[in-house]
Amino acid sequence: MRNYELLYIVKPTLDDEAREATLNKIKDIITSANGEVGEVDVWGSRKLAYPIQKFRDGVYTLVNFKADVDFPKELDRRLKIAEDVIRHVIVAQDEK
Repeated sequence: MRNYELLYIVKPTLDDEAREATLNKIKDIITSANGEVGEVDVWGSRKLAYPIQKFRDGVYTLVNFKADVDFPKELDRRLKIAEDVIRHVIVAQDEK
């Protein structure tokens, strides 16, 4: 298992329950693939560098997790089709 970081941005129009549901869905995807969710850091609403889907702000969330090497590809696929997620990036962390 490797360490990964997922940073995703959701629409600013979502209420707290919808943002929490999105986070829980992502956690379920990770744990169902025998991964381990680590630290979750909600950065909150921030201004985007450029408009995405006509939004100028977004709510950022950083999720640290451990998973098999093949898993980020599947997570990326699922996040691309998620309606509430407007951007995401998955980065493998260096082994220390």
